[in-house]
Amino acid sequence: MAGPANNLILTEQDLATPQLMSFAGGQVAVFSRRCPHRNTVNEDAAAVLETSGKTGALVIADGVGGMQAGHHASALAVNALFQRLTGNTGHNSHLRSAILDGFEDANDQICELGVQAATTLAVIEVQQDRVRPYHVGDSMILLCGQRGRLHWQSISHSPVGYAIESGMMDEIDAMSHPDRHYVSNLVGCPEMRIEIGPRMEMSPRDTLLICSDGLSDNLSTDEIISVVRCGHLGNAVQKLVDIATQRMTSLGQQLSHPSKPDDLTIIAFRRVPLSSARKSHRKHSPRSAQGNELIATPEGRQAG
Repeated sequence: MAGPANNLILTEQDLATPQLMSFAGGQVAVFSRRCPHRNTVNEDAAAVLETSGKTGALVIADGVGGMQAGHHASALAVNALFQRLTGNTGHNSHLRSAILDGFEDANDQICELGVQAATTLAVIEVQQDRVRPYHVGDSMILLCGQRGRLHWQSISHSPVGYAIESGMMDEIDAMSHPDRHYVSNLVGCPEMRIEIGPRMEMSPRDTLLICSDGLSDNLSTDEIISVVRCGHLGNAVQKLVDIATQRMTSLGQQLSHPSKPDDLTIIAFRRVPLSSARKSHRKHSPRSAQGNELIATPEGRQAG
């Protein structure tokens, strides 16, 4: 169920195309789908939570597979953020406090389930032209420029993630490492710690992306940036989905790239207003990746 204004909560979704909507004075494209060719529920959840015309938060939670109630844990996490951010004034310190309280609430609620459920949780605070990331786990956050320069990327809370950051392992080798999915910090654990990133200035043509590992386990950071750095935002997210899906469904073939089937959730944000993006898209490419405008009424299910 959609929240008020431009709020959107997606849980257990199986979308066909990205949803493009206005957010915090810019535009955001959102996609979430269960693992291809599996009958299991989508354990990812996502939220677009606008607190004022220029502020808000973008959220992705990836329920831990192999543990009980992963989909319930991710839904609890995004709804904890929703509850804390509802009615927030958008003031910098208030928004930061609401986000941190949302992490703590999510952790308490998941721990109280008593079934060893857990989830990652990645949040981006948007304050006009300033953004700040927060995360627990290995869901990726990155900020890149229109020319493909990587401005910032989160470090996965895992032994493999720390090995990449220290230079002991390169990203390509890490994508096929047998311990790739071991995560050392999760929401739903008493010892959870929240990593707060730097406040960063975001130029109008920069792209902010947050995703579950259904994307980052199948495409390298360079591949993701090459697709999402420019062009129509909805088309860029659709292309990421298409590439990731092709690789996920190539399991068992002799390939030079990863092939790891998983649930897939992506949120991409730019500060360019949606109305301007529509005009530019009509001028240069009158039809979307699916043959229609990627404009949709927010829909999804809010977990109770």
